[in-house]
Amino acid sequence: MRIHREGTTTLLTAAIVLLAANGLMALLSPTLVLAALPVSMVLFFLLLNFFRNPLRKVAAPDGSVLSPCDGKVVQIVTVREDEFFRDHRILISVFMSPLDVHVNRCPAAGRVVFCRYHPGRYLVAWHPKSSLLNERTTVVIDTGKQQVLFRQIAGVLARRVVCYLKEGDDVAAGQEMGFIKFGSRLDVYLPVTSRVRVATGQRVRGGESVLAMLDQEIAATLA
Repeated sequence: MRIHREGTTTLLTAAIVLLAANGLMALLSPTLVLAALPVSMVLFFLLLNFFRNPLRKVAAPDGSVLSPCDGKVVQIVTVREDEFFRDHRILISVFMSPLDVHVNRCPAAGRVVFCRYHPGRYLVAWHPKSSLLNERTTVVIDTGKQQVLFRQIAGVLARRVVCYLKEGDDVAAGQEMGFIKFGSRLDVYLPVTSRVRVATGQRVRGGESVLAMLDQEIAATLA
């Protein structure tokens, strides 16, 4: 199992704390440690599972927008996006539970033209106002024909949003771009001419599942 670099410190700290706690219990009560040891092992395995970083075979058809994370599609609506576009866009929201892989990936290839971090609150990730009030990072990728905005949103358990991108970076579809610790959500904003390829409630995989297809013909007309 490959472990993501964001988990190194957390896993090392957890191992030290659990070993110390079990060692102390062994000194105080051998019977108690027999009950605590299995619990400690399960907790550590859950942490290992959370920080796993599986290899993904990325195949992005021309004009496709990939899911930026593993999880469940919880929302597909047309809304007004006011941070960058200031017009209406198709919003696809993907919720990650603590059991999902939490590596975040670029949904499309192109150049990063906008990248902003916003400190904030920690409402549950499915709260309607979490995309405006929670800690989050907004990234816009210009594909050369269209622009795709995606937003990492911290949840009630997520206390750190990590983004490795900066403006001017050239990125590939499915490229690792960040991580969110312990449950969160990613929003993807697409042109209203896009053709959505997923449904609400559908499970998706980061860097593999196609969320939508950009309308390249209309993009060329508007260029």
